[in-house]
Amino acid sequence: MRSPLRPRLYRAARMLLLGGTLLLVASAALLELDRPRTAEACAFDPWRPDAYEGDQQRARYNAAIEAASVNRLLPNDTFFALPPIERGGRNARSTGAPFIPAVLLKSIAWVESTMTQAARAVPFESVGPAQISFDCGHGIMQVTTGMTTPLGSDGTPSSRQASIATHYAYNIARGAQILAEKWNAAPDQIPVAGIDTNADPAIVENWYFSVWAYNGFTGPGANISNHPADPQFGAWPRAGYTCDGTQARNRYPYQELVWGCMARPDQRNNVPLWQAVAATLPDLTNPIMARALSVTNWAYPYSSMDMPTPQPAHLVTAPPNIQSSVQLLGAPVFQTSAQRLTINMNATGGASKGTVRIHNGGTGVMTWIATTTDRFLVMSPPAGVAIGSDLRCVQSEACPDGTLVVTINPTLLPASRASGTITLSSPNGGGQQVTIVVDVSAEFSIGAPGTSRASP
Repeated sequence: MRSPLRPRLYRAARMLLLGGTLLLVASAALLELDRPRTAEACAFDPWRPDAYEGDQQRARYNAAIEAASVNRLLPNDTFFALPPIERGGRNARSTGAPFIPAVLLKSIAWVESTMTQAARAVPFESVGPAQISFDCGHGIMQVTTGMTTPLGSDGTPSSRQASIATHYAYNIARGAQILAEKWNAAPDQIPVAGIDTNADPAIVENWYFSVWAYNGFTGPGANISNHPADPQFGAWPRAGYTCDGTQARNRYPYQELVWGCMARPDQRNNVPLWQAVAATLPDLTNPIMARALSVTNWAYPYSSMDMPTPQPAHLVTAPPNIQSSVQLLGAPVFQTSAQRLTINMNATGGASKGTVRIHNGGTGVMTWIATTTDRFLVMSPPAGVAIGSDLRCVQSEACPDGTLVVTINPTLLPASRASGTITLSSPNGGGQQVTIVVDVSAEFSIGAPGTSRASP
């Protein structure tokens, strides 16, 4: 069973000016520090893009995570590449090579989505509606940042948003980059873990505050708190999270969910989905850790929360035999079936549908996106994927080719004879754009602009 998606938290800064004294309110720190989110429209609303779901063993996803962890998945794309990772204490930071422990990303992916890109009803190795949470978390890593409103030209979704929503590799790469940004936010916006180990990113335990911030660097008083000493979580020590779906997730701060899944990965055919790492949580009975994580220290800039590495520590190196980006991404080739459609509407306003098939003449998963500024054209889905000859894809009308269905909203039709255009493109299929002309013929008269009525 896929675990329920947790509410998304966003970051926000809040400053109050009282009596000429600037107070930095700790319950909402800087750098987009998270605040509880409410439901809102997402980038592709009201229609949901299609996505490809990989194998049940998550072999393809695990391979992509391992490549992303050392910036070998999309290293030449600045939007998706893993940035250099800082290290060192609060006053002695330096920059090193991009690196995140792969097991950490795998555990986060499981906590976020049970490591799945498409909606729960979509079979493995198939295509169907993308996984999007109520608060716009997308895909495997539940990427929310940049996915709440359309960011393309003319108020349409962008190709980057389409890639994140539909393609597992781009989703994983963006999630890894976001986690790296949380790590690099120390010491200005979050505390430093590992002050005794030079905040070495190869030590899993040193990512404690970064993982906390991935879900929301929140504490007591927030709608959803991730502070381990928040009384709502009960006394320490508490039973560890087992990652088997038998425990209420809201009884644990987010980072303890991730730590629990690192140590106890789910299994398929009695084989763990990744190699377990029993990372150590901060021991709140240890006076040093208890002092650092006391709720009395929950105040920006969190310098009193800096802590040594929890012991025993676990040093993680880069995974062996990392697949190349060519192996993981393939070589998609964008092809489409039509460049002109005719849609007829009868006297009752019923309309035929126009269908465009999108074909991947190469290999891998090819993302496509359809945009239009003609509001009477309704596109479903607005983005999707076409599957190359090297991948298994079954049990879906959208396999291997993608399908764009075009219908008409008669209330927005400007005239009984009208034409509109749709731009169809593929972010990873060669950069080609195709303009599809849609001719509409309506068998009823048009009243005031933007309205229609059946002929008498």
